[in-house]
Amino acid sequence: MPGIRERARLSGPQSEIVHLIPALRAFARTFYREPTHADDLVQETLTRALANIHQFRPGTSMKSWLFTIMRNAFYTKIKIDTREAPGAADCVSLRPAADPTQEWSYRGHEIAAAIDRLPEQQREVLVLIGLRGVSYEEATEICGCAMGTIKSRLNRARHRLLEELGEGSPNSSLERDTDHPVASIETLRAG
Repeated sequence: MPGIRERARLSGPQSEIVHLIPALRAFARTFYREPTHADDLVQETLTRALANIHQFRPGTSMKSWLFTIMRNAFYTKIKIDTREAPGAADCVSLRPAADPTQEWSYRGHEIAAAIDRLPEQQREVLVLIGLRGVSYEEATEICGCAMGTIKSRLNRARHRLLEELGEGSPNSSLERDTDHPVASIETLRAG
């Protein structure tokens, strides 16, 4: 029975790595918007992690260890890509076009101000879950309230934030726009 053999081989840190693959995929999407590039980064991370599993120290966070490996793999790839770029290095036509950052910078300040205007309890839950990545369970412990209360506060915070930013209802096309900064906050915990 190959299924039993496979499970027998995946024990200890290796099985923990398998359970963290969804978190790795989500983290890889912060580096690459293209899913295939993000998946390649996850594969590279897993390859490096399994090859160096003997360096993992029990009692430390496997998730942090894997995220560090992923971050290092990403920056190594960037260094190699810039060093080995084809064509003339000084040819402007070969450089990728970059959108101006002023609008995003302004929008970031606008979002921060809108978050500051939220009621304290809503702001706390939005920051904990939407920005810091704390689980609902951890948020219930931190805030000292029920799971339903946390979810309600988060939902109200998201709706109010969208209203503050003049983006309309959260059911609009904004949710599908992953390039939009508010949509990024929405999808951090929704996906």
